[in-house]
Amino acid sequence: MAPNVTAMLQAPIIELDAIDSTNNYAMQLIDADTAQPGLTITAKQQSQGKGQRGRLWIDVPDLSLLMSIITVPKYNLTEQFLFNASVAVGIANVLQKLNEQWDIAIKWPNDIIVNDKKAGGVLIENVLRGSNWIYSIIGFGLNIKQDHFPAELPYATSLKISSGKDYDIMMLRDMMREKILEYVSVGWSAKEILQQYNDYLYRRGQVQTFTLHSSEWQGIILAAEADGTLAVQLDNGNIVKYVHGAVMWKWG
Repeated sequence: MAPNVTAMLQAPIIELDAIDSTNNYAMQLIDADTAQPGLTITAKQQSQGKGQRGRLWIDVPDLSLLMSIITVPKYNLTEQFLFNASVAVGIANVLQKLNEQWDIAIKWPNDIIVNDKKAGGVLIENVLRGSNWIYSIIGFGLNIKQDHFPAELPYATSLKISSGKDYDIMMLRDMMREKILEYVSVGWSAKEILQQYNDYLYRRGQVQTFTLHSSEWQGIILAAEADGTLAVQLDNGNIVKYVHGAVMWKWG
């Protein structure tokens, strides 16, 4: 293991019973100049957990892994998606080794899919000073012990639902933390990390339905690109590249 990873793993883990958001707590530490690479915040419950594009991440106490890891990126500002990809691939690798029978995938850009349903997600918030990328906060939520979800979440799952097993949350915290820190410290080339990411890309090579307002159309998912766009081949043969948030993904 690289020396810098070993050093980061020695950073404190702050364990909280409840918090509005572990990412918010991490940002407060950075603002107070008390942060360090590898410092990790976990919580048994979040009241305002953050999802993509301002959505809330809803959790039930003691059933999920909720954590934020403070890191110093080894990428340029123009390579933010490569950093994102390295985090998602690290998580996917842990889950695939945890249970070889699972079908693990990454739904663009950073939802974690287990057996065709969403089990977790990543939200990365960056701290810039001028043109310098000082810190990244890697927020990660993973459903672990839930045995059911409300009817309005038909495409949600947990590790328990996917396996029938109760996995230890602290064990998974340590496994995920180590692998994420390892992956973000490697400094992968764009080719290397994109190959790994696209190997996990959910529904790659398959027809997917997209929506925008009242419009709906289909295309074949080709690959995620280094700039974070998703390349899709439309029915007419044209290849378009979607920016995250510009179109909506239709489940089912």
